[in-house]
Amino acid sequence: MQSLDRFSEPALFILISLAEGEKHGYAIMEDIEQHYNKKLGPGTLYGAISRMEKLNLIKPMPLQNRRKPYKITASGKAYLEDRLNELEEVTALGRRRLGLL
Repeated sequence: MQSLDRFSEPALFILISLAEGEKHGYAIMEDIEQHYNKKLGPGTLYGAISRMEKLNLIKPMPLQNRRKPYKITASGKAYLEDRLNELEEVTALGRRRLGLL
């Protein structure tokens, strides 16, 4: 799979947001800001969405009231699970080295 490293943080937040169900762009931005206190601009959001669509991690759904919702795909769920597992390993190592575990 093509690397997402250069935009992995926005992609990770977007996938986590979509993991609970379909959302349109503005709802994704609001969800990320509310839960992570991170404000994604439209360029960052839609740039990441475009790349993630090309990698089949998310897919657009039919328009709803002039809004285009997105849905996480099976590949997107697998990618998200892998990334979360990696982050757990890195976090555990960091905590051990800090003497927190």
